[in-house]
Amino acid sequence: MKDKAAREAREIQRLEREQARPKRPGYLYYMLAIVSVVYISDEVATQIGNQMQSVVAQALFAPVFGADMAVARMSVLGTISMIGSFIALIYKPLADRYGRKRFLVMNTLGMGLGLIVISVAANIPVYLLGAFVIALFIPHDMQAVYILETTPPRHRAKLFSIIKAVATLGVMLIPLLRTLLMGDDTTKWRAVFAVPAAVAAGAALFALLMVRETDAFVVKRLEYLRMSPEQREAAQKEKTAEQAQGNVISAAKFCLRHRQLRWLLLGGAFLMWGMLITMYYETTMSYGYAGPFLAQGMALADAQAAAAPFVTQALFLFPIGSAALQLMQGFLSDHWGRKPAVIVMGVCAMAAFTLFFFGSRYNWSPPLVGLLCGAAIGSHWASTDIVGPLMCAESAPTNLRSSVLSVQPIMSGACSALAMGTGMALINKLGDASAGIVSLVIAVPGTLVGLLMIALKVRETKHVNLQAVTGREE
Repeated sequence: MKDKAAREAREIQRLEREQARPKRPGYLYYMLAIVSVVYISDEVATQIGNQMQSVVAQALFAPVFGADMAVARMSVLGTISMIGSFIALIYKPLADRYGRKRFLVMNTLGMGLGLIVISVAANIPVYLLGAFVIALFIPHDMQAVYILETTPPRHRAKLFSIIKAVATLGVMLIPLLRTLLMGDDTTKWRAVFAVPAAVAAGAALFALLMVRETDAFVVKRLEYLRMSPEQREAAQKEKTAEQAQGNVISAAKFCLRHRQLRWLLLGGAFLMWGMLITMYYETTMSYGYAGPFLAQGMALADAQAAAAPFVTQALFLFPIGSAALQLMQGFLSDHWGRKPAVIVMGVCAMAAFTLFFFGSRYNWSPPLVGLLCGAAIGSHWASTDIVGPLMCAESAPTNLRSSVLSVQPIMSGACSALAMGTGMALINKLGDASAGIVSLVIAVPGTLVGLLMIALKVRETKHVNLQAVTGREE
């Protein structure tokens, strides 16, 4: 007990010094700039596996499983990386106890490490190890917590969407590297993974040296540390959300008791059915643009290599379509409210992906197909971002916020696992060429059900003061 008291006394002193230390002029602006680069690293690490999907599948998986089932088997074995995601979501709540900054730095370095591992992979096990490492560090979104806890409430959604849009435009780095380093020689795919790893390492270094802990965390942590043992014991007995310290179990119990969060989690789970459209879009385009070459009698691998430049052209426009929709959602959220913005983005996701599917199948202009693909993916992530990092964060108290944001993807993921498993099983049975239609017939109904739940069961959270959220139901 004495050791614990001494540790807490030292922590109080450290946090009080941090609180008293004045911020440099313009701190908010350069902090947001650094966080934006971290966000770019996160988006690239998230999307690069999808945008290089058919290329990596043909290089590493086709020799073992065959060219026509390479992506399907890659998806099945890739579920091993989900172990990393679950581990990540278990340790993410530690940011509610130990602070946001160290996890911001560590997660960014971790994403870079995973990209490096994939860039040197010469076989399936090493590739899966790299995917596991990336999955371990991607789910934290600590850069999103920084944005939410440091920006003015009235402009929170706009600033969040602007930075997310900038980060999405950064995904253009992937097709740029495909063009400069790979072209139509798909054997040079490893170099495409190495450059973003260096960007992530640089972003982590700047975050370590120049970014400070968030004021919201410092205030709430000091409030807890200054409580007497009797006050802590009473808070534990009463299980008050205002005083509980963050961890997955307490956050999960809180979410299940809290009507607003319960419906956000359930509605978000059905919206997550739409995640299928984010998983196979490069394969959908690859098979679509390979169609004419297959009709000429080419082998599948050769036809996909010939189609690669067309896919790359489409991927150049992907970030623009995605960023435009994600930028739009922030202004809609702050002007109309969170719920209308979720509905608009969800409808856009369903409509844009439907058009993208037919455009890929019938060889529409690659730039148009890329724009539609980006619009579909961007509006899908925009709708889930409003529900997750935004509405869940605005409905949870500071001391449980990071923990609730950890629980949200776990519970939503568990509820949507059936749809994901069904989609993967169908693609493995029908072959890689079925990826587009399978995604379409699963994603659209799930998104529609999720939108109805959000519209009918969830209350608005626009302009809420995060530091004033207690977690009590109104």
